[in-house]
Amino acid sequence: MASVCFYFQVHQPFRLRRYSVFDSESNYFDDARNRQILEKVAGKCYLPATELLLKLIREHEGRFRVAFSLTGTVVEQFKLWCPRMIDLLGELAQTGSVEFLSETYHHSLAFLYSRDEFREQIDRHRALMHDLLGVSPTVFRNTELIYNNELAQYVASLGGYAGVIAEGADHVLGQRSPNSLYTAPDANGIKLLLKNYRLSDDIAFRFSNKGWEDWPLTAEKFAGWINQINDDGHVCNLFMDYETFGEHQWADTGIFDFLGSLPQAVFDAGDGQNEFKTPSECLAAFDSLGEYDVPHMISWADTERDLSAWLGNAMQSNALHELYKLEKPVKETGDDTLINDWRMLTTSDHFYYMCTKYFADGDVHKYFNPYESPYDSYINFMNVLDNLRTRIETGG
Repeated sequence: MASVCFYFQVHQPFRLRRYSVFDSESNYFDDARNRQILEKVAGKCYLPATELLLKLIREHEGRFRVAFSLTGTVVEQFKLWCPRMIDLLGELAQTGSVEFLSETYHHSLAFLYSRDEFREQIDRHRALMHDLLGVSPTVFRNTELIYNNELAQYVASLGGYAGVIAEGADHVLGQRSPNSLYTAPDANGIKLLLKNYRLSDDIAFRFSNKGWEDWPLTAEKFAGWINQINDDGHVCNLFMDYETFGEHQWADTGIFDFLGSLPQAVFDAGDGQNEFKTPSECLAAFDSLGEYDVPHMISWADTERDLSAWLGNAMQSNALHELYKLEKPVKETGDDTLINDWRMLTTSDHFYYMCTKYFADGDVHKYFNPYESPYDSYINFMNVLDNLRTRIETGG
């Protein structure tokens, strides 16, 4: 019997408007463009994909199960510009077949720079999930699956968490399989669910690639691959951006037909024995195979699976350093507007846009990137940060 664990990251940042060194306005964010992008992605992905998931859950009487990680920033945008998604998320929660995960509210890199801010963003996100959906998450996933042993140990110290989601990195696993559960060293038994990046990327990146040797990918073919893990572990963790469905892979590629057929294909491939489980159900059902020892940071980004997408050059390092230098003074102001503006600048996308790397999957860095170059992104961000610093110093 193979268990399938589907998890979707749902995130949109509040992108900055063009901000010159001569600008003195405190409205940093491009509301018109952010609304345009949110409504576009909602029409192509969020609404049709969510309606399809609801349909599949009901058709299969709850046997089809998935998980979501919703950033605070995308929820804020849904409230502003696509309230129908809030309703649909509530319907998903009421099915009992959908789990909602814990993460940083602003999809930030706070764990790397400030444990106080990291904790505050987790608490804010947990409060949001409770208020919005009536749930209390018990599984944590850090921004872009940024992970090491220390993160698992910190999450364990918070209490209330059964596990953490991480990347199944080959250089850490060695000859072991990502289709088993593991524990983190010295983390009070916290279990880890590892992304099967090969099968996840078959959907997220290769689905529409006509040059791929396995194109076209049918639900039956994919279900057959999943079924093979019966000899190599217990659970197939398929983790991907929700925008895969309809935005990264457009509707005319057949991606919605594929998703619609997949649950039944998975059941059929295992003669009715295969199943879908949420992350917490997997953690409860399966024992750990051993330790997954990650002393250095990994992530699910790019081919390197490291932090170079956000910290690969001097611009990114400088921007992050200067941003977190303002944490103490901005919080000491007690000004909620200033603090919220600062927190919105912690969103990892601002630094992703500064990436200068070239790599096999580099096109992902162009996704709704408002800048012509990484250098434009850095200059724009630093202009905003300079204005925020002035507001802190002048009290407003």
